[in-house]
Amino acid sequence: MSHQSDLIATDIEAYLAQHERKELLRFITCGSVDDGKSTLIGRLLFDSKMLYEDQLAQLESESVTHGTTGGKFDPALVTDGLKAEREQGITIDVAYRYFSTAKRKFIIADTPGHEQYTRNMATGASTADLAIILIDARHGVMTQTKRHSFIVSLLGIRHVVVTVNKMDLVDFSEQRFEEICNAYQDFSRRLELPDLHFIPISALNGDNVVEPSANMRWYRGSTLMNLLETVYIGSDRNFEDFRFPVQFVNRPNLDFRGFCGTVASGIIRQGDEIMVLPNRRTSRIKRIVTMDGELDEAFTPQSVTLTLEDEVDCSRGDMIVRPGNVPRVSNDFDAMLVWMSPEAMVPGKSYLFKHTTLLTSGQIESLRYKVDVNTLHRSPSPDLQLNEIGRCTITLSQPIFYDPYRRNRSTGAFIIIDRISNITVGAGMITARESEKKSKPAPWELDASTEVGSVETSQSVRAVTPDERQARLGQRPLTLLLTGLSGAGKTSIARGVERALFDAGRLSVVLDGEELRRGLSRDLGYTADERSENLRRASHLARLLNENGFICLLSLIAPNNEVRERAADLIGREKFLLVHCDAPLDVCRARDPRGHYAKADEGLLPQLPGAGTLYEVPVQADLTLDTNSTSIADCVVAVLELLHQRKAIR
Repeated sequence: MSHQSDLIATDIEAYLAQHERKELLRFITCGSVDDGKSTLIGRLLFDSKMLYEDQLAQLESESVTHGTTGGKFDPALVTDGLKAEREQGITIDVAYRYFSTAKRKFIIADTPGHEQYTRNMATGASTADLAIILIDARHGVMTQTKRHSFIVSLLGIRHVVVTVNKMDLVDFSEQRFEEICNAYQDFSRRLELPDLHFIPISALNGDNVVEPSANMRWYRGSTLMNLLETVYIGSDRNFEDFRFPVQFVNRPNLDFRGFCGTVASGIIRQGDEIMVLPNRRTSRIKRIVTMDGELDEAFTPQSVTLTLEDEVDCSRGDMIVRPGNVPRVSNDFDAMLVWMSPEAMVPGKSYLFKHTTLLTSGQIESLRYKVDVNTLHRSPSPDLQLNEIGRCTITLSQPIFYDPYRRNRSTGAFIIIDRISNITVGAGMITARESEKKSKPAPWELDASTEVGSVETSQSVRAVTPDERQARLGQRPLTLLLTGLSGAGKTSIARGVERALFDAGRLSVVLDGEELRRGLSRDLGYTADERSENLRRASHLARLLNENGFICLLSLIAPNNEVRERAADLIGREKFLLVHCDAPLDVCRARDPRGHYAKADEGLLPQLPGAGTLYEVPVQADLTLDTNSTSIADCVVAVLELLHQRKAIR
């Protein structure tokens, strides 16, 4: 089964040419903890004679100290190379191994099974053609099995081999194998796994790995190695849509100007007409250049240099396509997101987005829902934590050229980078929006109350609930009434809180008493009753904004305790906070930002609280701010801390 061939002894050049033409299959092993992923890869390499003698000697000695097989040869140590992995007997990082047989070349990605390393599994699966999902015959389908299966489906891996491992520990029971297969099929019906296979194996002993098992004669199917060598992947790549993201402009001399990159999808030939995005200039392919000479045609995933017949403005981040087959061009789109950072994803925060060869800034506008990988139902959530998956709406600072991920894995994928640490914090797959869809949606796009079979006929519209608004915005709506004398700093503090909440991706609205008098309360004067009516109207508006998920910041003098109590009852005591902005009258007079005290002295505002009528100091304010000795910035921090304490924001 190894790469050895008779041609090595007779015609080495023919052998090398044959080896170069072999098809490459990338696959991953995934599943729950201790299902035997590393052991399976070690057994594959051992039985296909791809381990050297010095490697075997080292593994045999390390099996005594680090192995989990009682001192016998432990195949798992082939890939578990980190010290922490061998000490704990687990896989932490993605380990890549390479081998070949007479029919194919292989790249294996051994991915970790622990939930905390799900991001590593997603990284290994992003380039795979096939996934081997291992299930421990003793435990059956586990939560992590479902999680990895969902990610495999989400990443568009078409070929899946479910290997029921450790069959030797259940006496090679056919009944147990059938039970696990049925349980997995019940779950996977809601996933998009078009090519699904089941194989019973014992990775430790090699049953049905490379050679058929004498212990499971009831199994008539293919061995794992035979399936890996014969599975058809020729139709998996997109050869229809030509996409060539420009990575580098090669200009070695005055006579040569080529555009370097990897053919993301499709086929291109000399003489073909092309278009350069975003300027939409057209030309024709003059030459297709490689290190080994010129080609008549190039196809995915070859790396080539294209030269054009015309001088066209084209640089890194641009894309060369065919004029009659262009990708979508937009700076906003929907995407399924796998979050990979311990720091939660916050809607509204600015990140860097890398799509093909283009790096641009942008933000996650909103999190539409989070996916429960166990049930495949979606639920509202204010953010995404580490290893969580959700659907988001994203807006970038400049347009990108993309296809939906289901159609093109290269142009439909992107990564998210933290602007400060430069660490990759998320990976995304662009989805088609509802208005663009013509086929049944993916299972993770269904509502929790919707049956899969009734998606196409369901016409009901579900109202947005307060819980959904709270989860989407990441905040609990409430109203803060900032009260105090004119000039005490109420509006300045309210605007500062609004800016801080906005920068954190939260939504708030400032309702200033004077601004209300220019519209909603333009018919009111400044008597005590009219001030009471102005607060009543503002309270009604605040309650409406609260019901729609907003945090409302009321900035009014509101001089009367009884009127403030009525406002609290109208808005709802559980959603009402009173903040007293306290400053001496002489300080407020000195500030007089709106000239109210000057008008009061002239008799134009005879009932101004503090200069003609009494201002009643709140008896039980939720927060009192000394705006005479405390800066606006410190007052804003104090208000934000109050919001944190009342669990209005995280």
